[in-house]
Amino acid sequence: MSAFPQSSPPNELPAALVASPDRQVAIDDIRFRTLLGEEAWAQLPEAVRRRFSKRLAPGQTIIYAGEVEATSLSWAGRLLSFLARAVGAPLPLTSGATGPALVIVSEDERLGGQCWLRIYNRPGRFPQAIHSAKRFRGPTGLEEYVGRGIGMELRVTVEGEALVFRSARYFLALGDRRLPIPRLFSPGQMTIEHRDLGAGSFAFSLELTNAVFGRLVWQLARFRDA
Repeated sequence: MSAFPQSSPPNELPAALVASPDRQVAIDDIRFRTLLGEEAWAQLPEAVRRRFSKRLAPGQTIIYAGEVEATSLSWAGRLLSFLARAVGAPLPLTSGATGPALVIVSEDERLGGQCWLRIYNRPGRFPQAIHSAKRFRGPTGLEEYVGRGIGMELRVTVEGEALVFRSARYFLALGDRRLPIPRLFSPGQMTIEHRDLGAGSFAFSLELTNAVFGRLVWQLARFRDA
């Protein structure tokens, strides 16, 4: 999963979409560093540490522009992705989709952490928008919340200089109660990897694997620093 095909950089987007002169982002967010611990944090390339140390004030955003290189869904993955529309369509919808992509990161205290909006091109269709919130809470210290009460607890590790997020458990939040979703009814193991490629770019990969149906979803993309 760490290999990334060599390709030319994605087409440049208008500068106004990528950076703004009055957007100054402080490098003082230690939440990911605290989760990993000093030894693991030191194994990450400086560029990765910098990306995951940016503290955003209310109203600030960071926009990463890039390109999806590959998207693959098995038949079971397509079925799951279709059913997941009921909770906001958190998975890629179109197998084989490639092309321009944007990731927009902001901070929202009401949601408990960072808001991530991912916009992916879909040939012949409107782009797909996937939103989620990374919240620094729960048994593992980090969870990804997709809405409608559905989320997953994440474990964060460093593997081969890449930052890796793996699902530990899925849950349903009902008010103040958190009900674990039995593994039998969970979609499977979610693995997300952030790997620096040098020259201000990085690879993002997502893989969802089910114990019965094998790999359901696979996506690979390249982005560049804002």
